[in-house]
Amino acid sequence: MAEGESLLDGLPRVPEQLVTPGALDAKLSEAQKPFVVRGLAAHWPLVEAANAGDAMVRNYLVEHARPRSFPVNIGEPGGGDRLFYDAQMGMNFRMAQGPLGEIIDGILANIGKPDAPVIYLSSIDMDGYFDGLREENRLPLGNRVPIESVWIGGRTRIAAHNDVPHNLAICATGRRRFTLFPPEEFPNLYLGPLENTPAGRPVSMVDFAAPDFSLHPRFRNALECAQVADLAPGDAIFIPSLWWHHVEGLAPFNILVNYWWSDAPSFLGKPEDALFHAILALRDLPDADKARWRALFDHYVFANGAEVTQHLPPDARGILAPLTPHSAGQIRARLLRSLSR
Repeated sequence: MAEGESLLDGLPRVPEQLVTPGALDAKLSEAQKPFVVRGLAAHWPLVEAANAGDAMVRNYLVEHARPRSFPVNIGEPGGGDRLFYDAQMGMNFRMAQGPLGEIIDGILANIGKPDAPVIYLSSIDMDGYFDGLREENRLPLGNRVPIESVWIGGRTRIAAHNDVPHNLAICATGRRRFTLFPPEEFPNLYLGPLENTPAGRPVSMVDFAAPDFSLHPRFRNALECAQVADLAPGDAIFIPSLWWHHVEGLAPFNILVNYWWSDAPSFLGKPEDALFHAILALRDLPDADKARWRALFDHYVFANGAEVTQHLPPDARGILAPLTPHSAGQIRARLLRSLSR
């Protein structure tokens, strides 16, 4: 690679789609893979303020901020732009709180300083922390009831991770680069701990800016499936459930708005809870026992064919029938009783 060139620069691009705001709902309903829409949110007041300069967008956000402290992640001076683990597998940043205006002023004051600490407001709930911001900057998402969040910071690198909900992310200020991998690529991303994570989701241990292929050789396989998207203000990217994404804030000041939603009924349990329970109950069993339980899981959960219940009267199938809020509640109650012993 030439000096200054990133390993990610030559990767294939995430496909772009021509989607008007009015057609967005239908497009999201049919989409199975990531796509980018240029200028989808170009009409937002937040984007228009960003185009007028950092001071304008700072004032716009502060005018809409509620009078409360905002949580913020702060790295060590000279610690680089990567929010990640430290050498002891703790976090290389600390949590603090303060007024939004002072936090943004700190970001802007550090622009251009070589030893500037990372200052990053992550996943700030729009309704909980702002008045009118969500209403003024909206997209027509049909009947979806998403979680709507704002992310604000300087130059940052967020390790590759995935989310269970679908994700529509809008670059409102600055520039963002997303590097995406299909869900099945997780073995090639070398994930860190499941329970000790920078932000609640397991992350890739690979440093995308300087990958160590002697330590992470399978990452080359992941790169063969990777796609990259560079977003400017107003651009959007759709990331389907469980797709891995590495996110970089490339400008000195960056703002992202994202929407998370799930197509699954709200009464269903969380798959990641089942994974933790399976580690507790199954992983360390003898191999022969694990093989028997694998067959049971395939029968009742993953295959779940007609043969599971066709020999039972419909009113006697219990939780083997399609779940309802009532039967899901029965399972939760049983699990709570079991786990509390």
